[in-house]
Amino acid sequence: MKHLLSCLKAYRIEAVLAPLFKLLEAGMELVVPLVVAAVIENGVKSGNAGYIVNACLLLVGFGLIGLGFALTAQYFAAKAAVGTSAELRGRLFNRMQSFSFTQIDGMGTSSMLTRMSSDVNQVQTGVNMTLRLFLRSPIVVFGAVVMAFAIDVWAGTVFLCVIPLLAIVVFTVMALCIPRYRAVQEKLDGIYLSARENLKGARVIRAFRMEDKERVAFKEKSVLLAEEQVRVGKIAALSAPITYALVNIAVIALIAVGALRVDFGALGQGNVVALYNYLALILVELVKFANLIVTITRAVSCMKRIGVVLDTEGEREKLASPIAAAEVVQGIESCTVQKPHVSFENVSFTYAEGGAPALQNISFTASRGETIGVLGGTGCGKSTLVRLLPRFYEATEGCVKLCGEDVNHIPVTALRERIGYVPQRAVLFRGSIASNLKWGRENATDEELLRAVDIAQAADVLSAKGGLCGEIAQDGRNLSGGQRQRLTIARALVKNPEILVLDDSSSALDYVTDAHLRAALKTLTCTVFIVSQRVASVMNADKILVLDEGRIVGMGTHKELMQHCAHYREIYESQSEEGHEKA
Repeated sequence: MKHLLSCLKAYRIEAVLAPLFKLLEAGMELVVPLVVAAVIENGVKSGNAGYIVNACLLLVGFGLIGLGFALTAQYFAAKAAVGTSAELRGRLFNRMQSFSFTQIDGMGTSSMLTRMSSDVNQVQTGVNMTLRLFLRSPIVVFGAVVMAFAIDVWAGTVFLCVIPLLAIVVFTVMALCIPRYRAVQEKLDGIYLSARENLKGARVIRAFRMEDKERVAFKEKSVLLAEEQVRVGKIAALSAPITYALVNIAVIALIAVGALRVDFGALGQGNVVALYNYLALILVELVKFANLIVTITRAVSCMKRIGVVLDTEGEREKLASPIAAAEVVQGIESCTVQKPHVSFENVSFTYAEGGAPALQNISFTASRGETIGVLGGTGCGKSTLVRLLPRFYEATEGCVKLCGEDVNHIPVTALRERIGYVPQRAVLFRGSIASNLKWGRENATDEELLRAVDIAQAADVLSAKGGLCGEIAQDGRNLSGGQRQRLTIARALVKNPEILVLDDSSSALDYVTDAHLRAALKTLTCTVFIVSQRVASVMNADKILVLDEGRIVGMGTHKELMQHCAHYREIYESQSEEGHEKA
């Protein structure tokens, strides 16, 4: 709850004023039964019409004042709740942005989306209801008991007996509901995941005619969620009837005691009506309080799930003491040509809960300005290898170095500023072509953008879309796969990086365009890593790494590998027809 209180701190004034005005409203309600009792005793019995009219006008005034207090309290409560949830959602987003790839993989996208949407909404409702009712309901109940004792001690004893029983009911329901609400939210994660996968993979689902199977699977998950909600709903629903039953028993006892007290002349008829009104007021408030407890239990459960995210430390700097960050960055900037630009030293890596290592004992160096090709079959660890360089993942064993400095000792910002990374899946964002390209460098000029576009062989994309101002749909859906890939390459080039990583990012390009792209990349001064399954894409590289099952089975130029690496030769020969075409 520390995160919630921290977010609420900025709205502490509203958090005080909301319950304060609710208490003022409660004060109005506590006075009303006394006025009604006075009307019966002093107006109805004596037939004093003037007194009755004045009392009724007073009640109307109390009602209007109470309404004003209620609306004011609602305004402050809503402002505090909405503001707190906005701050909480912002912190969640910022924390998720700081997560490493391993943390994102472990937590799951659908679960994080649920926490940012459904869970935060539940917390917002809980804050709103708490500020309005958490103090009001107990104060009204306590005040009604005090007023009952003030009217008649014997009648007040009825109140004193029923309140503890009602409290036991409320808190028992709360204790039973909290773990079940957590289970409901976890099943809701599954619903979000299923919906997200179906929407994202709609074309694949329809191509394989799997709509009926997916409908059945989604329905099963929905039924499980509904069953859990019904289960917790049944428990929560017990509070209202049990509360009503206890209060009605108390009403019977009150009338019995009140009748005897009236017969003895110790209590007036108006006072009996006032006591009944106080008991009815207690009933209403306790039902409200029971519903509030249910809302709070749901909000607490959701806040715990949110707290797990906020308590998880994001991607941390690993600066080795006493080396200062500034000194490390200065060492990289002063890196000489003689020193290897990139080096992997006995690097191994295993994904969290991934079983066998994805990489084993990888060692090689890359000089500044070299082009390094990474070749191998599907699942051999090519993408994993290049993801270690910008520290998307951290090596399990060994060391990855940039200019002689361990990447774990380099501030993440300084490290990734030097690396232009183009992932396997081309990701673009809704907006203009220029706005997407400027992700590489926000202050890039149009001339720099156009140069990057030319190198990436994407000039025809600009022509087709109307230039740099051309619109890109969400996820680049209005572009072909090859167009998206070329624009993502151009975005990385705008950055003018020291190291350019192309993670199988030209797989959708035709052979001619791919050849022109490789020729254009040769004009760059940066160190280039090209990951590919095509021999033709890497055969002109200064050094080719051949991977198989996470190990380097060959390293050298195309000519050297053809002579000494059977695995490379096998790949080349299987693609020989394509290789001749590309050559």
